[in-house]
Formats: sequence, structure tokens, C-alpha cells
Amino acid sequence: MEYVQERVTTLHDFGNSTPSAPADRAAIVVPMTEREHGSLAAEQVLTTLESVAPDRVVVPLRADATAAPAVIDWLDGFALDIEPLWCDGPRLAELLADAGLDGQRGKGRDVWLALGVAAESPYVAVHDADATSYSATHVPRLLFPLEHGYSFTKGYYARVENDQLYGRLFRLLYRPLVRTLAAETEADVLAYLEAFRYALAGEFAATSETVRSLRVQRGWGLEVGTLGDAYAATGFDGSAQVDLGRHEHDHRAVSGPAGLTTMADQVTAALLRVVEQHAPTPDYETLPDRYEETAGRLTRAYATDAAFNGFSYDRSDERRQVGQYADSVRPPGEDTRLPAWTEAPITPDEVRTAARRDAEALR
Repeated sequence: MEYVQERVTTLHDFGNSTPSAPADRAAIVVPMTEREHGSLAAEQVLTTLESVAPDRVVVPLRADATAAPAVIDWLDGFALDIEPLWCDGPRLAELLADAGLDGQRGKGRDVWLALGVAAESPYVAVHDADATSYSATHVPRLLFPLEHGYSFTKGYYARVENDQLYGRLFRLLYRPLVRTLAAETEADVLAYLEAFRYALAGEFAATSETVRSLRVQRGWGLEVGTLGDAYAATGFDGSAQVDLGRHEHDHRAVSGPAGLTTMADQVTAALLRVVEQHAPTPDYETLPDRYEETAGRLTRAYATDAAFNGFSYDRSDERRQVGQYADSVRPPGEDTRLPAWTEAPITPDEVRTAARRDAEALR
């Protein structure tokens, strides 16, 4: 246990506290896919939220037309004010296309749709539905700083299960890449990005004003892009991070269409886009090699930490992963982010109406 403060205010768990927080004025966004329908993790998350009693819960749902009705009926069974937002219906697709907002579909796009609707509440919190370690303390902890002078707060936790270190994309890609970039320039944005103890956590909360200012990445770059916009909107003084303890959820394979290497492409693009916005353009010719060197040093530290705790650790496998992630270290390419809701060509009410009509048509 420690009490170290980072460049952003860092709130620690010294005794499993549940701080007083404005849950009754908060909308909770819980993105879901059809595979989470009825899962033990999602069931636990929603049942636990019943005891938290937030103002409402917005569930952006990614599911095909055959699966969506059953998921929506299942959501109706919880003692919560749940607003399902089916993200794959034809009317919603037409609304987005007419506004020039069609394009890549993914978690970020679904969350963006839900954020517009959720920002009708003074506070918004976002978290995933696959955490088997979900606790009733999570939402109050995320919301607590928002009534104490902060506009953005992010969760952090230990990704440790079965005597192994997880969180590979953060440990082996994000942290060494940020550290490498920080050695190249003293830009404050890199100090901000490095201050977050688990920058790829899906759990964050913000005031509605901050939420409406976010330009959301469409896919797996959501968490990094959110940090970049939070830096622009609130800076160090308006940001905090809170300890959510240990965290256990699904693990992904390294390769494959939904694997870590695919995620690495999108996370790296989002990160480097943030850097290009707020710092000098990196030296992309040498960056992959410099990143690998930094990551190699970190694998030695992880190996030592694992041995200290009696954990298993395959350093050669982690070094192989570093080599695969290095292929993602390149200029970010086209900016396909969705607009801030303050500048969007559609309104949250239009999104809600289209999604509701699509869901009603299924029935």
C-alpha cells in the first residue's frame, strides 16, 4: 500500500471505502454486445448497480436484429431505469449517414451515441460490463471527485489474476511508448498521459460539460482519445484518478481480428494523434526501435516483479509481443473521430428517437 501522488490527483483505497457521491444525479453508460447477454459478469454488474441506485443507466447495445430483442427484454428485468440504445438499427444508421457520420463501427462509436443521451444528467460515468470483480464502490469512487472541483476522473486498478500479470497492452505498448515519446520532448501532454496508472481502463466519469466536449474515437482507441480530450478540456488541475482495487475481466488473444495486435493499431493511432495535437511530431523513422528498447527494459522489470511475488512470467513471450506491437508504431493516418456533441450535426434526441423506433420495429 502506498500514498504517492502523481501529476494528476490520485485517490487511493486505504480501507475499501465507499465515499459519498452524487449517484442520484448521474447517468451510467454500460456498453454491451450480444455476447454479454445473460453472462454472469454482466448480470453481476447490473445487479450491483441496483444497490448503487444511479439516476439512470444507458446501455448502448451492439447486436444483430435477431439477438437484440432478447437482450432488451433481459435489461427490462433489472430494478433500474435502463435506457437501451440499440446501435445497429436501420433508422439510426440512416440518421448517421445523412449527417455524414457513418463509417467504422465499434465500441467507441457506440459509447459516443450513449454519451450524448447520458449528458442530459449532470454527471456521467462509463464502465464495461465484463468485470467479474465489479463492486458497488466503483461508481461512487469515480463520481466522488466531480463534486470536489474536478471535471474528469479515471479509474485505475491492478490487472493481476491467477498469479500472473495481465494488462498486456498497457504494460507492453502504451507505457513504454509514452515513456519513449517523453524522452524526445518535454511537452506537458506526455506527462499527463504518463500520470495515469492504468490509462487503458474503460472506467471514467466526467461532468456533462466535459462529456459534451469529447471527440470520441470510433474503435479501441476510445480510452486514449478520451484522455487527450480531457487534457485539453480540464488539464492536470481538473483531472483525478481513483483506485478501484483489483480488476478481473475477459482476456484477448494476441492475434486475430479482435486480438491485441488489432487493438494495438487503434490504440497507437489514437495516442500518436493526441501527441501530434499537443506536441512536436515524433521522429517516426526511429520511434519503433526506440519503443522496443524501452519496452525491453520494462520486461526485465516485470520479470523481476513477477519473481518477487512468486508469479509465472514468460519474458521471451512478452518480448515477442513487443515486436508485434512495434508494427503499430507509425503515423496515425486519417482522423475519423466523431465530433464533440457541442458541435455534432445531430442531436441526442434524434439518436434516442431513431434507436427507439428501431427497437420497436423489432418487436
